[in-house]
Amino acid sequence: MLDCIIQNYTREAGVRSLERALGRITRKVPTRFAEGDTEAVILSHDMVSEYLGPARLARESRRQSLPGGVVASLAWTEMGGDALYVEAVLLPEGKDLVLTGQLGSVMQESARAAQSYIWSQAEALAIDKERIRKSGVHIHVPAGATPKDGPSAGVTIASALASVYSGKPVHSDAAMTGEISPSGLVLPVGGIKEKMLAAHRAGFKQVILPIENEDDLSELPEQVRSEMKFILVQRIEEVFAAAITGLIREPNELSSSNVDVD
Repeated sequence: MLDCIIQNYTREAGVRSLERALGRITRKVPTRFAEGDTEAVILSHDMVSEYLGPARLARESRRQSLPGGVVASLAWTEMGGDALYVEAVLLPEGKDLVLTGQLGSVMQESARAAQSYIWSQAEALAIDKERIRKSGVHIHVPAGATPKDGPSAGVTIASALASVYSGKPVHSDAAMTGEISPSGLVLPVGGIKEKMLAAHRAGFKQVILPIENEDDLSELPEQVRSEMKFILVQRIEEVFAAAITGLIREPNELSSSNVDVD
């Protein structure tokens, strides 16, 4: 029953929201008694919604396959970590970069930095520059009613662009997080513990993240560390080599760091 409440009504790092949910339940039980219903209450999963209302949190599960341009991202929210999908589609004969999903200014800048990198490295990535010139691109982050901001979706957006321009899908079992610079550096981000827990909860077996966040992995529970693979990267090319088969022409020249955390 506690698992049901945590998964569907609270997902913060602390227990304040959980305490409030349990308080709502314990207040309603005496009310029933006062109204004459003195039957003992044994709370089950099926009864949680009766006391707390419809579930507040939708659980994002890992998709089994992904079309080109769709990438799993990890985000930090006030409710804890969350897994969501960034989607990019080409706009034939368009020229603009269209961003939707209530993205804040920092996230929009990350998208532009990712697009600049893809354009500058199109030849190395075997992407036809004419396809970039003749097509606009629409990037959407679902849950459009929820405002989103921050730089940590940079590598995800870059991967979505590389995937949609090349026509090569991203591996469906990998999620990622990290900031990107226009020169292709992958920079550290916050909320690593919460993001890794969200990835584990959604069923991802491997996560790509900045090498400078390696120390943050020590905060994870042993079960999570033992069941997941963490790919630590310094540059966006390493992300592409790990996540998109055949995109990098000479992947052996890259220096990706695959680690298991003890």
